[in-house]
Amino acid sequence: MAMTLGAFHTLPVCNSVNPESAKKGQTITVKGENLGKAGVAELYLSDGQIDTKVDVASETDTEIKFTIPEIKPGRYHLLILTANGESFIEQPVIITIQ
Repeated sequence: MAMTLGAFHTLPVCNSVNPESAKKGQTITVKGENLGKAGVAELYLSDGQIDTKVDVASETDTEIKFTIPEIKPGRYHLLILTANGESFIEQPVIITIQ
């Protein structure tokens, strides 16, 4: 019996954001694991109804930096589209937009 092993992909996860509260135009730093291009295709701010794509300024395996876009004030989760484009993963961190 032959067994084929596929490549194991570790999912991206965000552990913290800094600052936790920001205004349009401010830069946010997200820290975590597997956040590089091999794990993350796109990053969104989500209020549970509307997902707003953000422009990533820089990206490494442990950090993503992005600027707050034009978006209504409120509390937002980070939402990651995985690099293979198959899954959206809601992250356990919240950003408050003023």
